[in-house]
Amino acid sequence: MNVKWFLMMAGLIIIWSVSWPIYKLALVFTPPLLFAGMRCLLGGLILSVVIWKTRARIQWRKNWKIYVITGTLNIALFYGLQTEGLKLVPSGLFSVIVYFQPIIVGLLAWLWLGESMTIAKVAGLILGFLGVISVSAEGFSGHVSILGIIFGLLSALSWALGTVYTKKHAHSVDSLWMVAFQCLIGGCVLMIAGLSSEKWTSIVWNDTFLWGLSFGTILGIAISWILYVILVKTGDASVVATFTFLVPMFAVVIGTVFLNEPFTKLLFLGIILIVASIYLVNKKQKQTAKQVVVQGKMGA
Repeated sequence: MNVKWFLMMAGLIIIWSVSWPIYKLALVFTPPLLFAGMRCLLGGLILSVVIWKTRARIQWRKNWKIYVITGTLNIALFYGLQTEGLKLVPSGLFSVIVYFQPIIVGLLAWLWLGESMTIAKVAGLILGFLGVISVSAEGFSGHVSILGIIFGLLSALSWALGTVYTKKHAHSVDSLWMVAFQCLIGGCVLMIAGLSSEKWTSIVWNDTFLWGLSFGTILGIAISWILYVILVKTGDASVVATFTFLVPMFAVVIGTVFLNEPFTKLLFLGIILIVASIYLVNKKQKQTAKQVVVQGKMGA
């Protein structure tokens, strides 16, 4: 992991963190499934137009299964289940459930990809999850639906499976076309689901909605997923997933700074736990690198 990797990660975390309050404002004026479908479909279309000159890299016959599976896991199921679950469960609790994903990724990456699973990494993943619980605790009030919790867990599982599957097959396809097709395929599924259960006429085409749609299309979907796929492709899936613990933390911090929400002791505790989590998960990576160098010298 070099400076470029960390800059891309920082960009991803900032985009996803800012997305929460922006989408929250936009969703007042649009049905959720249609909003998610439009963001994904338009993001995929724009990206396809931009990279159209490289269409020879698509290799549809060879790679169509990868495109369909990533589109289903990373977009259709992840956003669809997330959208429906948020209707049934308080936002704070739901974010905790969804951000169980890094722990699932750590387990799957260990079993499926052969990534290391050390005591430090396990401790880091657990601390990160506890940190998310801490920063999200203020949003726990309200009715709790068992179905909503199930949707949250399935959303986390689909995202985790999509992340590990992306890591496993990222070197077999062009990264940009993988993002484009997963957005196009997933976006089409979400649009069909939205049109069958929501009303197009319910959309209020005002500045807030159009700003949220524009941000979501370009940054929230196209750019962020390009960054995510490249990061997963070039680093350990479990390490990348652990950094996403920062998203709910920064989302709450943004609310504190710009929306005058209170800075609580639980938020402060959550920040400490998440920072400690990232340190522990990445500490092993540094040690491994040193060991490789030492072993190389001994072999020489």
